[in-house]
Amino acid sequence: MLHLLALSGVLLISFSAVFVRLATVSPVTVTFFRAAYAIPPLAILWVIQRADDRRGRRDRLVAFASGLVLAADLNVWHESIGLVGAGLGTVIPNVQVVFVAIAAWLFHRERPSLRRFGTIVLVVAGVVLASGLARDDAYGSNPAAGVALGVVAGFCYAAYILVFRAATQSHAPPSGPLLDATIGMLVGALVCIPLDAHFTWTPSVAAHAWLALLAIVSQVVGWLLIARAMPRLPAIETSILLLGQPVFAVMWGRMLFAERLSPLQWAGCALVLVGVGTLRTEK
Repeated sequence: MLHLLALSGVLLISFSAVFVRLATVSPVTVTFFRAAYAIPPLAILWVIQRADDRRGRRDRLVAFASGLVLAADLNVWHESIGLVGAGLGTVIPNVQVVFVAIAAWLFHRERPSLRRFGTIVLVVAGVVLASGLARDDAYGSNPAAGVALGVVAGFCYAAYILVFRAATQSHAPPSGPLLDATIGMLVGALVCIPLDAHFTWTPSVAAHAWLALLAIVSQVVGWLLIARAMPRLPAIETSILLLGQPVFAVMWGRMLFAERLSPLQWAGCALVLVGVGTLRTEK
């Protein structure tokens, strides 16, 4: 049952890039409305479960801070999707596991094994190939820039995971930390508005519909399912399940938007997925 919950959550969040493409609004606009639409249902759920939330002020502030980092991650990621598509745009940020491994080495003295170091090199090679190497058959309006932004998004996502994990050490209902992080994401989006020349307070009705779906399907339901299942599953199993997100996203990009990656990009995509999967399953 727990595996089904986690896999259902992964399936739901894999639609994030699809909703971003369909909304056709600027990166910060997406981040702002994703948070704005997600906060009310999360707040209602938290009020219902409030008696079980015994977190202190520090935990709440750390969760809020993780949302600020997540806003930066999403702003960059949304931009990369416009440049390189929904599928590849979701695969590349998963290099976050490389940054997490580096952080563990620098801050926790977890020296990488020779195998892990080789895997990191494999992932980097995959990222280079995914950029299309400036070939004419590469998919995307600017694949090199899209992949570079995807890597930056992966760095920010790694920072978010590390900070958010620190905020969820207490046994609180997942709605609490997720609500605090989403509020932080909203504030982060507000701070970034001056940096987005195309930000709008008044998206079209169709855009509002896709942004609302993004908030409810991915930010609320998807992450609540994952957050509920993850503490009860071994880390290795949850890592493998989370790898399903970019796999699903590549399928949606191909099926819904006819995203035809070049052979080099497919090879790079495969190397990233294999490398990320290997890193996630190493003990």
